[in-house]
Amino acid sequence: MAERTETESRKLLGRLRRALAEDGAGQERLDKIVELIASSMNTEVCSIYLFRDPETLELCATQGLDPESVHQTRMRLGEGLVGRTARTREVVNTADAPSSKGFRYMPETGEERYSSFCGVPIQRLGESLGVIVVQSKEARKFTTDEVYALEVVAMVLAEMTELGAFIGEGAALSARHQNPVMFKGSIAQEGASAGQVYLHEPRVVVTNPIADDPDTELERLRGAVDQLRMTVDEMLSDQKTASADQKQVFEAYRMFANSRSWMRRMESDVENGLSAEAAVEKEQSLARTRLGQSNDAYMRERLHDLDDLSNRLLRILTGQGSDTGAEMPPHPILVARNIGPGELMDYGKKIKGIVLEEGSVGSHATIVARAWAIPLVINAKGITTEALNGDTVLVDGEQGIVHLRPDDTVQTAFSDKIAMQTRAQERYASIRDLPAQTKCGTVVSLQMNAGLIADLPSLEGSGAEGVGLFRTELQFLIRSQMPRRAELSALYARVLRAAGGKRVVFRTLDIGSDKVLTYMKPNDEPNPAMGWRAIRVGLDKPGVLRMQLQALVRAANGGPLSVMFPFITLRSEFRAAKSELDKVLARERRLGNPLPSALDVGAMLETPSLGFAPQSFFDEVDFISVGGNDLKQFFYAADRENERVRRRYDTLNVGFLAFLEQVVQRCEISDTPLSFCGEDAGRPVEALCFAAIGFRSLSMRPASVGPVKHLLRRVDLAEVKAVIDKSRADGDQSVRGAVMTWLQGQV
Repeated sequence: MAERTETESRKLLGRLRRALAEDGAGQERLDKIVELIASSMNTEVCSIYLFRDPETLELCATQGLDPESVHQTRMRLGEGLVGRTARTREVVNTADAPSSKGFRYMPETGEERYSSFCGVPIQRLGESLGVIVVQSKEARKFTTDEVYALEVVAMVLAEMTELGAFIGEGAALSARHQNPVMFKGSIAQEGASAGQVYLHEPRVVVTNPIADDPDTELERLRGAVDQLRMTVDEMLSDQKTASADQKQVFEAYRMFANSRSWMRRMESDVENGLSAEAAVEKEQSLARTRLGQSNDAYMRERLHDLDDLSNRLLRILTGQGSDTGAEMPPHPILVARNIGPGELMDYGKKIKGIVLEEGSVGSHATIVARAWAIPLVINAKGITTEALNGDTVLVDGEQGIVHLRPDDTVQTAFSDKIAMQTRAQERYASIRDLPAQTKCGTVVSLQMNAGLIADLPSLEGSGAEGVGLFRTELQFLIRSQMPRRAELSALYARVLRAAGGKRVVFRTLDIGSDKVLTYMKPNDEPNPAMGWRAIRVGLDKPGVLRMQLQALVRAANGGPLSVMFPFITLRSEFRAAKSELDKVLARERRLGNPLPSALDVGAMLETPSLGFAPQSFFDEVDFISVGGNDLKQFFYAADRENERVRRRYDTLNVGFLAFLEQVVQRCEISDTPLSFCGEDAGRPVEALCFAAIGFRSLSMRPASVGPVKHLLRRVDLAEVKAVIDKSRADGDQSVRGAVMTWLQGQV
C-alpha cells in the first residue's frame, strides 16, 4: 500500500511539474493545477484560495465550483472550514463537512452539499499563503496518504507562488515586492534613517521543488547532510572561529544534524517526489508551524536553531552560499530575522539602521545598536519575506515604524523629519563644550554609556564628561570561550587611554537574564530576569570575578580606577564583592604590581530593596548609580521584554519619583555621589525631572547628551520642582502632563 501511494504521489507531482512548465498566464496554470489534482484524487472539487490581505481569503481557482465565483468569493480568516484551515495552519479533514464546527455554505459558488472536505494550508517558512481544498459527495475521510500528497502539492504551490509563477488576477500576491508596505514593530533604539535594504543572509530560493529522479535526489540529500555534519563538527572543534552565540547554535546543530527522525522524514519526502531542497524546506515549514506557536521559550529557541541548520543545508544543496553577491548599497539598512552581536559588529558602523523580525529590547544586538546610536526597530513581522535587496526603506525608531518602498508623500514627510533632526544636531554641536548648567546655576554632569572600544570616539564628539557606565559583558558575549586575563587587561587599558583622562566607570560582568554565555553551564530558570545573574553569578563563581577585577587593576597601571558592581540588592552582597576586590589588591601588592592611585567602588541600584538598605550601606559605598531600566521593571513588576506591559508604566509616575527622591535624600545624608543611568536618562523631559529632584549626574547614550544639555541650559530647576510638587499635590498620577504644559510656555 505504501509503495503504491508513493508512486501515485510521484505521478501527481510529475503531472504538476509538466503543468507548471507549460506556457500560459498565471490563471491558466492555476486552472490546470486544480483540474489535475481533482482528477488524480477522484474528487468532484479542488479549489485554491489565496490571501488577498492578512484577514481575507479569495477563491483564485476551482474545478467543480462555479467558474464565475473565481476572484469574487471571499471569506474572512477563520470563517468557514477554509478560513479555519488558514487560521490554525492545520489540516482540516472531515467526512461530514456540513456538521463540522464553523462550516459555511457558499451558494454563490454553485456549491452542492459536499460531504467530504480536506483543507491543507499553503505556507512557506511560517508565512501563510492560502489553502488548497478538495471536496467530494462521498462521505469519506481522506486517508493519511492522500493528506500527505496534498501537503506535498501545497508545498510546491507555495514555492511557485513565492516565485511569482502563477498569480491570479486580483489576488493579493499580484503586487508582491512592488507596492509600499508599512510595518509596525517595537522601538529598540530611537532615531530616524533612510536608505536601502541590505538583507542579512537572504533566504535560499528553491527553484526545483519537484524531483526528476528520486534516487539522484536521495544521493544529493545524503551527501549534503554528511557535509553539513562535518561542517558542524569543524565549527565545534575550532572554537576560535565561532562567536558565543554561534557556539550555542552549533551545539544544537550537531543534535539536529544527527537526528534520524529528521533524516527519515526528508528521505520520505524525496521518495514521494520532492527535490532534496524542497524536502528540507518542507520539514522546516512544518517545524515553524509546530514550534512557532509554542509558548515555551526553549521550544522557540530550538526553532531558531533548526531554522539556521535548515538554511545552512539549503545553501549546501543549492550552492548559493551565505554571500549572494549582493553589493552593499550606499546607505544600507540591515534587515534580518535576528542577528547576534558578533555578526552585527562585523558590519560595523557603515550600517545606517536595523530592522529585525524578532529581537528584544534587552538583546545583545540592541546593546550594540544603542552604543552606535543606530535606529533599530524589532518585531517587524514579515519584513524579511517582503523586502528585497536595494528596496528603499525608512526606519522611524521614535515610532517603531518601518516604511518599505514608500510613496513620494511618505518620503517627503520623512525627509523633512530627518532635516529637522539634522538642524537640531547642529544646535547641539554649538554647545558641545559648554557645561550642562541650568538658568539657576546648577551644573549637571552628563556622562555616556559604552561597551565597545569603538564607542570611545563619541566621548569627545558628544560633549559627555566621562563614561558613566562601561559594560564589560560584551567582550565575554562575543567569544566562544572565557577571555583570558591578559586580553581583558589590554582591552581595559585601551579604553582608559581612549578616554583621554576622563573618568570611566567599569561595571563588572553583568550576565544572566537575556545575556547568556554559551561556555558556562546553562540554567533553565522560569524567570531569568529575577534569577541567577550579575553579581549573583560573580559571587558564586569568585574565580571569574577576581580574574576580571585583577584585569581592571592591572589596566589602571597605577592610575585612577572606578569599579561598579551590578544588581546589588543587599548590603551583604556589596560587602562580599568588595571583599573579593580587597583580595585582588592584596595579591597585586604582594606581586609588586602598581595599585590604583585612586579607587572608587560603587554599586548599581536596580531593585527597590537596595533603596531601603541600612544607612551604613550608603556610608560605605563610594558611589551609587541607579540602573533605571531594571529598576523600573522591578518597581512596576512589568517585564521590560513584554510589549504588552512595558509601556504602560510612566517613569514620571509620582510613586516612582517619590522612591527616587528617597534615594537622593539618603545619598545626601551620607554625602554619596549619585547618578541615574539608563534609557530614561537620555530622554530630555525625564532627565529634567531627575535633575529637579536632586540628581546631579546622568549617564546616557552619546546621541542623547546634546538634547538633554540643550534643555537643561534653558530652565530653572527650582521652577521645575515647583511644577512637580504642585502636580503631586493636585493628585496627578504622573507629573508628565504638568511638566510638558509648563515647558511649552517656557522654551
